[in-house]
Amino acid sequence: MRAIVQRVQWARVSVDGAVVGHCGPGLMVLVAAHRDDTPADIATVAKRVANLRIFNDAEGRMNLALADLPPSDQPEILAISNFTLYGDTTQRRPSFVLSAPYQQGERAFGEFVEALRGHGRTVSTGVFGADMKVELLNDGPVTVIVDQVSENNLV
Repeated sequence: MRAIVQRVQWARVSVDGAVVGHCGPGLMVLVAAHRDDTPADIATVAKRVANLRIFNDAEGRMNLALADLPPSDQPEILAISNFTLYGDTTQRRPSFVLSAPYQQGERAFGEFVEALRGHGRTVSTGVFGADMKVELLNDGPVTVIVDQVSENNLV
């Protein structure tokens, strides 16, 4: 599993002109399932995302995780499925053969979101497989890649 994590002031995702998910201050996470991901891979990525210390403390150092921030009435994480994260760009046209097939990817994305919630995070999502429009205000910018490469899915 691969996740691109961005620290944001706010983010929202729309489908057909209607906002279907949002967060505000927190994380916007693009996530893709690898065709060989295991439940352990998914759980590992969710745990790492939920506990990333990428928020500034009083001295301006990235020492705080979501759990350390003041409570908010907004979801902390906006998770959006994005199979293109496993695009192979060795040629001019990307190949997505490493991405999980649709049903497997949908199941993995659902497990990822539930695992984040299991770590006490409030999560909003886009619509799996939909053509989505994403808007966000980066904070920093801070963007990190969380990759779980097990023996099953060496890229």
